Amino acid sequence: MLMALSHLGRFKTNCYLMMFQQVQNTLAKIVLNNSALPSIIALHQLHWLPVKQRNHFKIATLTYRALQLGSPSYLSSLINLDNPPRHLRSASLSLLHVPFTAKAVGRKAFRFAAPTIWNSIPQNIRLLPSIGSFECSFKTHLFSHPG
Repeated sequence: MLMALSHLGRFKTNCYLMMFQQVQNTLAKIVLNNSALPSIIALHQLHWLPVKQRNHFKIATLTYRALQLGSPSYLSSLINLDNPPRHLRSASLSLLHVPFTAKAVGRKAFRFAAPTIWNSIPQNIRLLPSIGSFECSFKTHLFSHPG
């Protein structure tokens, strides 16, 4: 029963994402005044990320700001660099500690989502010196790696 409820929560989230994606697709076609254009091409022409990737972009940008600038402080206090108990090659990768969570709701929290998304970003993008270069490079990365 508990497992069924957790699937229901994931189903609701996916439904909302799909609904927002449909709205974004429709708006892109309206802006371009071309209803025959496939949605993915319309989004690409407008340089709009799909909804799920846009969420990842926003979380990654907030994480970058929290790590580099320490602000906002209420978010920077939620993320920690990963400090393995013994010396590993991955220690130099500036990865974040992903806390354990057994519930699907916990995986939506910034404390879990931020390190998960951050650790999936290529190191050369994570280590960029300015927020502008980070945003530009990460958005390009997301466009070239859809999904």
